[in-house]
Formats: sequence, C-alpha cells, structure tokens
Amino acid sequence: MEPTVVGLAFAAIFVVELPDKTFLATLVLSTRYRPFLVWIGVGLAFAVQTGVAVGLGHAASYLPRDVVQGVAALMFLVGAVILLREGRSHAAAVDGDEYAARAGDVHGVKVIAASFLVLFAAEWGDLSQLLTLSLVARYEEPVGVFVGALGALLAVSGLAVVAGRTLLRWIPLHVLHFVGAGVCLLLCAITTWELVR
Repeated sequence: MEPTVVGLAFAAIFVVELPDKTFLATLVLSTRYRPFLVWIGVGLAFAVQTGVAVGLGHAASYLPRDVVQGVAALMFLVGAVILLREGRSHAAAVDGDEYAARAGDVHGVKVIAASFLVLFAAEWGDLSQLLTLSLVARYEEPVGVFVGALGALLAVSGLAVVAGRTLLRWIPLHVLHFVGAGVCLLLCAITTWELVR
C-alpha cells in the first residue's frame, strides 16, 4: 500500500465530499438522531460504496493504459464541471428536510439502518464514487485508494456530525465546491499530461 496514494485519495475525496450532499445529509440526520449512531450507519454505507468503486476501478485497470488514463482524465474533468455548477447554485442546495423525512421516527439500531439507507441511496453513482473508481484505475493501488477514500468519507461525515453548522458559518458552501473543482481540474491536468507525454 503506497502512502502517497492513500494521501492523494484522502485529499481528493475530502475536498470533493465536503460541499456535497453527504455532508448536508449527515448534518441533518445527526440533528434528529444520536450523532454517533448516524455516523456508524453513514460509515457502513460508505464502506460498501467505496468497495464497489474500488472493485470496478481495479477491473478497469486491466484495460490498455492509454484508455484508462483518457477515461480517468475525462471523469476528473466531468467532476470539476459538476462541482463548478453546484458551486454556482449552492443557494438552491438540497433541502435537508428531504433526508430527514426519509429517515422517519427511529431509535437505536434503526437509526443506523436508516442512516445507511439514506446515504446509500443518495450517494450511489456520486462524484466521490466515480473519483474513487478513477483513482484506482489510474494508480492501480486498490487498497491504498480504498483506505484513503473511506478515511476521507468518514472524516467528512464525522465533521458533519461534530461541527457541521459551525463550519458552514465560517466557509461558504460555494467556496468548498470551487476548491473541490480545482482539485479535480488539477488531477485532470496531471493525468492528461502523463497521457500525452
């Protein structure tokens, strides 16, 4: 497991997910239910989704290197465009009540299950999953990317549980979107440069 890949995966996923609906959904769920139980449910959903993304990315690594790098560069570019668009329209961000309404009135283990289902449904095919797939295909380090990506997702959801409302008072949501877009553009540029080199 390459520490550089773990760090890169963590940094890329962290800045992409911080302004995402993951953060907002976890924040809302943790205001309605016991935060630790919400975090466990959310973390389990992330573990499953990251595992799927890593598996698909590892399978893609058997394709010709130029094809993999070209697709990875394109996915990074798409990610940047998505984040730029979301940054511009952050005022119309997903209403947290949508996530809370899905959870219903639950307690104990049911909070974990409800949190799992809400995040699993909301995040399927999400940018972080696509980015994880791209990183595995690009670096051919499935374990390192899994550890970094899951660590970032757990950190973002933990931050939402602990300090979400305070963070959003200090850093506007659109700034977080633009930082994430910048990271995706940087990864796109690096991948493209290596492809044409």
